[in-house]
Amino acid sequence: MELTAKVAVLMLLVALVGLGEADEAPKVEVYSRKRAVQGEENVLNCFVSGFHPPKIDISILKNGEPMSDVKYADMSFNDKWYFQRLVYVPFTPRKGDVYACKVAHSTFREPQVFQWEADF
Repeated sequence: MELTAKVAVLMLLVALVGLGEADEAPKVEVYSRKRAVQGEENVLNCFVSGFHPPKIDISILKNGEPMSDVKYADMSFNDKWYFQRLVYVPFTPRKGDVYACKVAHSTFREPQVFQWEADF
């Protein structure tokens, strides 16, 4: 294994162990990529940040049901070893539909739901 790969593996192991970091609840932002217009394609983002430990379950819901075609960006961490992840899905907003991001993490007693606020 070359040196950069060894360093990457070592960084991942240190992140997973957490260097004794305290558990930290995720901060969740739900927003559309561009200004939402009814009937126009867009992308719904759920950005979850500042959490520890890294084990987390994130899903995007439409009217309370999990959406298909959801994409998960690689999980990353900041210089304080707190993690972040972007989850996103193409969507076409329509009046009456309710979109939300559901997050399950060890710092929550039960999964939390964060609703997208349409700006139309």
